[in-house]
Amino acid sequence: MLYLTRKVGDSVVIDDNIEVTVVEVRGKTVKLGFTFPEDVQVLRRELYDRIQEENRSAAVSEDIIRHLGGSNSPAKGSSDKESDTDENVGNS
Repeated sequence: MLYLTRKVGDSVVIDDNIEVTVVEVRGKTVKLGFTFPEDVQVLRRELYDRIQEENRSAAVSEDIIRHLGGSNSPAKGSSDKESDTDENVGNS
């Protein structure tokens, strides 16, 4: 891990196209500003970790379905229209 000391207004450039700027320091909190291309995804670590965990869970679920001989795709002949009808039964 690289450690840097920066002051408010100072920046760090990553890979020629990402800039991280120290915007504000208040007590133990640092506000950072990010400039990056639209095709670069930037996530808070806790959100990134949650997405990774959900992806792992989904992959395991698909593996279990395949292992049990099932399919995670709709049955032949079923359609969205049929499911909408099922969901709306008794709602009138």
